[in-house]
Amino acid sequence: MMKLRKIITPAFAALLASAALPGLANATVTVLGWPGGSEETALRATVEAYNKTASDADKVELLFFNRDGFFDKLQADMAAGSTAFDINLVATYSIGRYAPFMEPVDLGADAGKVFGDSVLKTMQFDGKQYGVPTDLSLHFMYYRKDLIDALLKDDAAKKSYSELAKKVLGKDLQPKEPDSWTWDDWAATALYFSKQANPDSPVRYGTVLQMKNLLFNMMVFQSLPRSYGGDWMDASGNVTVDSDAYKTGLQLYKTLYDAGASPKDSLSYEYPETNAAYAAGQAATALQWNAAAADLTSAEKSPAVAEVTGIVAPPAGPNGRADHIHGLGLGLNKNAKNKEGAVKFLKWLASEDAALTYARSGGSPALAPDVVAKVASERPDLVKLGEFASKYGYVMNGATSANALSVYELQAKEFTGYWSGQQSLEDALAHTKAGMQDLLKK
Repeated sequence: MMKLRKIITPAFAALLASAALPGLANATVTVLGWPGGSEETALRATVEAYNKTASDADKVELLFFNRDGFFDKLQADMAAGSTAFDINLVATYSIGRYAPFMEPVDLGADAGKVFGDSVLKTMQFDGKQYGVPTDLSLHFMYYRKDLIDALLKDDAAKKSYSELAKKVLGKDLQPKEPDSWTWDDWAATALYFSKQANPDSPVRYGTVLQMKNLLFNMMVFQSLPRSYGGDWMDASGNVTVDSDAYKTGLQLYKTLYDAGASPKDSLSYEYPETNAAYAAGQAATALQWNAAAADLTSAEKSPAVAEVTGIVAPPAGPNGRADHIHGLGLGLNKNAKNKEGAVKFLKWLASEDAALTYARSGGSPALAPDVVAKVASERPDLVKLGEFASKYGYVMNGATSANALSVYELQAKEFTGYWSGQQSLEDALAHTKAGMQDLLKK
C-alpha cells in the first residue's frame, strides 16, 4: 500500500533539469517512475528487457525522484508543460488531477486479456484509458485457521457463537468457513473471539479495525457498503453516500468497536498497527491490504501466526463480494517529445510478456487467471491478487476524479467522528454528502 505526504514544493521541472537530466542525453523515451521499493526494481528489470530488443530509436531510459510530495510536484511540473519526460507515473486516485495534462492511450485488444477489464478501469478517467496498470493494491481477509477449525469442531463453542450473534447482532447465525462468510458472519466471528464479548475466547480480539482519521482507511472500509450496493454517485452524478448501504456498514463497524471486538485504541489504527496486532497473535481476523501478506505469512517476521494464517476475499453482502482496488501505472505526457516511441513502449508494457517480466522482477500486477498461472509457483500471492481483482474489484463512481483524495479525507473525518461518538450517524452522512457534492460537481 502506498501513502502520500501532501507537501507543496516548487515545480518538478527545475529539479529534474538540474538533478536528473544529464544522464538522459541519449534517451529516446524518458519514463518517470515511482521511486524505491519493488516498483522501481520491477520497472528497471522490465525496461532492461525491452531495450534488449528495441531499436536505438525506441530505447527507454528511466527517471526517478524522491517520494516525498511526489504527486504534488508532478502535477505542478505537468501543469507547467514540462517536456522532461514522455511517460509519467499515475495512480487511480490521482488520475483526475493529471488527465488535463495527459493523452489517452489505446493499449490494444490484448491488454484486456492480460489484466482484465476491472484492472484496466483503475487507469481510466471519463471512459478513456490513461495508463498501463503496473501494480495493484486491494484487500485480503486474513484469519486464524487454527481458531476457526477449532470452533467448527466444537458443538459447545458453536452454541456460544450463535447465542452471542443473536444477542449482539440480532441474527440467527452458525459458524462457517471463512470463504463463505457474509459480513454478518464475520462480525459474529469477531464477537466470539473477543474477550470482552466472550470471556472464553482464546485471543483478546476478534478483529483489528482501521478507524484512524486517514483517507486510506476509508478504502479498507468501503468494500463493506459497496457489497450492499453502495457507491459515491449514481449514474446521473447524484451523491448517494447517505444510503442504507453506508448506514449498515458504518453501524456494523461501530457495533464491533463498542462491543470490544477491536482494540479500544483502534481509532488511531492504520496499516502498521493492524499488522502488529494480528502478527502478535492477538486477533482472530484482520481486513488488511494485500501488501501485508508477505509479512503475515513469514515465519521469520510473524512467527506467532505465519503457519496458521489463511487468506480469503472480503466477506459478501447482498450484492456479493466487493474488493476495493487501486493501482499505480504509467501514461503519456501530453507534452512528450517522443509520443510515437512512448506509445510503442506503453503498448508493449501492456503485453503478456512484459507483464510476466514485471511480475517475476518483484512487481505486483493483477493479471488474468490464465496469465498469472504462468508465474504461480514463483509468485503465489499474485494468484489471489489477480483472482480477487478480476472477480470482485471495483472503483467507486468518482474515485478517479480530480478531488478523489479530498473525498476520502472528508469521509475519514466524518466517519471517524461517528465511530468515536462525537456525532450521530445522520450528521456524519449529511456532512459527508454535502462535502462530496461540492468536491464532485462537474
